[in-house]
Amino acid sequence: MKLENRLHKVVATIVLAVFMFACETEDEQRVVNFTQLVVADEFNIDGAPNSNIWGFDIGTGENGWGNNELQYYTDRTSNVKVENGVLVITAQRENFEGSAFTSARLLTKDKFEQRYGRFEARIRLPFGQGIWPAFWMLGADIDENPWPAAGEIDIMEYRGQNPTVLIGSVHGPGYSGGNAISKEYILENDRFDTGFHVFGVEWGPEAVNFYVDDVLYNQITREDVTGEWVFDKPFFMLMNLAVGGSFVGSPNEETIFPQSMLVDYVRVYENTNEN
Repeated sequence: MKLENRLHKVVATIVLAVFMFACETEDEQRVVNFTQLVVADEFNIDGAPNSNIWGFDIGTGENGWGNNELQYYTDRTSNVKVENGVLVITAQRENFEGSAFTSARLLTKDKFEQRYGRFEARIRLPFGQGIWPAFWMLGADIDENPWPAAGEIDIMEYRGQNPTVLIGSVHGPGYSGGNAISKEYILENDRFDTGFHVFGVEWGPEAVNFYVDDVLYNQITREDVTGEWVFDKPFFMLMNLAVGGSFVGSPNEETIFPQSMLVDYVRVYENTNEN
């Protein structure tokens, strides 16, 4: 083996080892900061979201998208649009196609998928009982390998009635739904609905690291899951704003509508040593 190739192999091994073991304790966790930008949507052009990146799920899905959700997802500008440099996803209280609420759910399925890397979005969240925004990922083989076998990574999940608490999770066979592997992050002396925050994961062959802004608050490894590790293939991204459902409960008389999720950007990076 040539010396140059041998050195490259050693460097790649060191980088991977740092990613795998730098988070052995919470005090030692750190953001790896992948720098090779692969795709970005800065939402700088008003109108509909970029169709080269985003598609839409429309309707109510099966059993409220599997969660007893109450909204009907649309691609109407009243529910989703780019305006003034942000993507605005809005939940409305209105009677539409048999549902009492409308909102939007965007996804990159069949447009962009990636195995490993850093996935992040800068978002200002809505609030209120029964409001359920999320930024998440699903295994790209989900049509052939139905959930939860395809795998799910919840980068950001949040109950609107608890505006200081964020949840990061993974779902897979044997650890899905209420048995997901999760951890909460509590925002001290602030709320997620009063300003923008960066929500992201850095994902490699052996672990998924979760962070809020510059704080890496959770690492989930192969050893942490209670079933098969399914996070070794491409995933696509989703962003949605649900209303009601088993995770958050229904809105009540104190829930104010409309509620909007504001997305400043979505960026995806890769670690060229791992792809």
